[in-house]
Parts: sequence; structure tokens; C-alpha cells
Amino acid sequence: MPTGGFLDRSRIVASRGWSRWLVPPAALSIHLAIGQVYAWSVFKDPLGATVLKGNSFAGTLSGLPFTLGIVMLGVSAALFGTKVDHKGPRWAMLVATVFFAAGFLISAAGMALGQFWLVIVGYGFVGGIGLGIGYISPVSTLIKWFPDRPGMATGIAIMGFGGGALIASPWSSAMLTAFGGSGAGARSGGIADTFLVMGIAYAIFMSLGWLLIRVPADDWSPAGWDPASARERSLVSTANVSAANAIKTPQFWLLWVVLCFNVTAGIGILERAAPIYQDFFRGEAPAKTLVTIAAGFVAILSLANMLGRFVWSSLSDAIGRKNIYRIYLGVGAILYLVLELLGSANKAVFLVCALLILSFYGAGFATAPAYLRDLFGTFEVGAIHGRLLTAWSVAGALGPFIVDYLADRQTAAGLSGPALYTLSFRIMIGLLVIGFIANELIKPVHARFHQATDQLTSRETI
Repeated sequence: MPTGGFLDRSRIVASRGWSRWLVPPAALSIHLAIGQVYAWSVFKDPLGATVLKGNSFAGTLSGLPFTLGIVMLGVSAALFGTKVDHKGPRWAMLVATVFFAAGFLISAAGMALGQFWLVIVGYGFVGGIGLGIGYISPVSTLIKWFPDRPGMATGIAIMGFGGGALIASPWSSAMLTAFGGSGAGARSGGIADTFLVMGIAYAIFMSLGWLLIRVPADDWSPAGWDPASARERSLVSTANVSAANAIKTPQFWLLWVVLCFNVTAGIGILERAAPIYQDFFRGEAPAKTLVTIAAGFVAILSLANMLGRFVWSSLSDAIGRKNIYRIYLGVGAILYLVLELLGSANKAVFLVCALLILSFYGAGFATAPAYLRDLFGTFEVGAIHGRLLTAWSVAGALGPFIVDYLADRQTAAGLSGPALYTLSFRIMIGLLVIGFIANELIKPVHARFHQATDQLTSRETI
């Protein structure tokens, strides 16, 4: 019988016969909303033309709200994971809704007052807390509902986060144009109006998630599924490791490096996607048309980011997590090399390389929880995942800084076009190679870290 208030976990235990396929829409309503963060590059030029006008480091400064948001995503996921554990996904999704929407409202006030620091605090700090709490709860809940297909499950959960910009990019661009926040004569008030509308709209949309979400009963399992029949691989453990022990293993830190550098290589492009496209192909179309095309480029990258999370992560169920990360990192390094060598000479090749890099970037997130489950078992895999996301925090600061700062420096040196990004791309190649080596070093977890059977509990983990 339910014992607590409306937000209590006991209120959302699914009844017998309840379809687990109703959970993905609940997860997607949260992740499609908070995935808006990937469309932040649409705001960079409008901010540079208004509140940051005349600042020689406008490119770097306009990326700070995004960077802080990603940092706070990892930090809040690690710090508040236990609270999410005890309170349950409905509570977590509601808290995420409040913080994420509040971030937009504070940012709207900042732009209306001409105070950019409020945008950093609102979107980056407050909204970033909503990002972290909203990110982990749908992921862990879907893993519980789909123990028979963990790669697919994490792909579904995280696919929406990657696809958020597919909606947000053209929508944001249209509102900025309608409210006078972009183009010639751009004004801060137009950006403020855009933030205000987005905050209200996302609050309503995300509410569908916390109203619909359910968790399975303790004794539930998919019909016809036998855990003993699961395919064994060299890295798949039948033992369990606690979160406290996991962070003492070399496997955790090797995977931390893998995730951090894979994310760094993708997020640097994603955060600056619209300006990168314009720099590569400036002069091939009128400036206003180029801005519109660049916004479309951001949306297409978001589609690749979203689909990669589902397709590649699902493939990992068949070929293994280590093999799939060999593709993400090894092929990713080759694609960056192609981008550097070809520059703007071939638009089709540029697009294909960018799409694949972003698909690997997103897939790295989607595959990580299943990789953790393979290595450390199911006991506290959600809590371990929350700690692993600190790699995202580091990458969220590192990737945009590398691309934005070096582009600003190259611009100051008189360079333009693809030359702005040559050094950045070389750094990304090096990081991906290091990540590839780290993935090769991952071995099965030593038995000394395994949890004794009598220490295991049925406690829900994040």
C-alpha cells in the first residue's frame, strides 16, 4: 500500500500488467527538454551582438553559461544521487523541472536588466542543477525496466537528451528573430523574451514526465526473461561492486578518462556548432542565409547525437562495450584528421564527419551505464554512474574552452575560416588517442573489490 505523499516512491510502483513501454515517453519528456542545452550555440552570436558587444573575448564568455551548466550537471548528479535514491524518480523529475525552468526565468531577468552574470548564474548554475538531477533519474529507472536489454534501455533514456536541440535550435532561432533578439539591430530584450517563453514552455512539457513515471515492483521481471541466460563476455561480471569500492578500482578511472576525452572531442564542436559552420563556409551564401543554414546544421548534429545514442548503444549489446568504444575513439580520431586535412574543400565530407563525430559523442553517454553494469554489476550501478558523470563536468569545461579560446586567439592573430580550428582539432585527435589507449587497458574487476553476497541489499540505486 502507498505510504507517503504524492511524490513518494511508494506512490509510483506500477501495478501488475502495467506496460513498461510507457516509461520511455516519461523519460523522453524530461530529456528532450533538458537536451536544449545542446542548442546553446544558437545564442552565442546574439549575446555577442548585445550584452557582450565590443568584448574581444565574446566567443569565450558567451560559452560560459553552457560550460557551467555542463559542470553543474556532473556535480549535481554526483552530489544529489543519494537524495534521488531515497526520494524516487517522481520527486527528482519535479525538482529538475523547477530548477531547469527557473534557470531560464533568471536568465530572462538578466537579459532584461543587461546583466550577463545573471545569465551565467541562472542558466549555468541553477539550470545546471536541474540538468544533473533530471539526467540521472530517467536513466536509472529505464535500466530497471529493461534488464534484458541494458544498452538499448540506456540508449532510449539518453537519446532524448541528445535530440533536445533538434527541437530547441530552430525554435530558439525563430523566437529570437520574432522578438528582435538576433540579426541587425538585435536587442537584449528579444533574448529575454525568448528565455521567458522557453522557461514556461519547458516547465509544462517536463511535468508530463513526473506525472507519468512509474517504477517496477521489487519482484518484477520481463515476461520470459531468464537472467541466467544472459550472454557472458570477458568483461561482464556476475559479481557486484559497491559505489565506494568502484571508485577504488583502476577500471572506474580508466572509463572516466574514456568518457571525459570522448565527450571533450564532441562537446567542443557542439557548443560552437553554428559559428563553426559559418566560419568554414562564409562567403558561399548571404550572411542572413548562412545564419539560417547554420541553425539547421545545429539541428542536424542534434539528430546525429540523438540517433547515435540509440543505434550505437543498442549495437553494443551485440558486439560488447569495449569494442564499441574502440569505434567511438579510434574512428573519431580519424574523422577529426579528415576534417583538418579537407577543411572547407568538400561540404559533403565535412557534414558526414561532423555527423559521425557527434553520433559517437552521444553514444558514449548512452553506452557508459551499460559498460558500468558489465564491470561492476547491478548493485549500485546508478550511484557509480552519478560519480562517473564528473568526467562530463570536466569535459564540459575543457572542450568549449579549447575551441572557443583558441578560436578567439587565432582571430586576434588575423586568421579566419577553417584555420581558426586547426589547432583545436589536433588537440581533439590527441585526446581521442589517449582515450583509446585507456579503453584498451580496461580488464575485469579484481575479486577483492566484489561485494560479499550477504552484504547485498535490494536498496534502490540511482
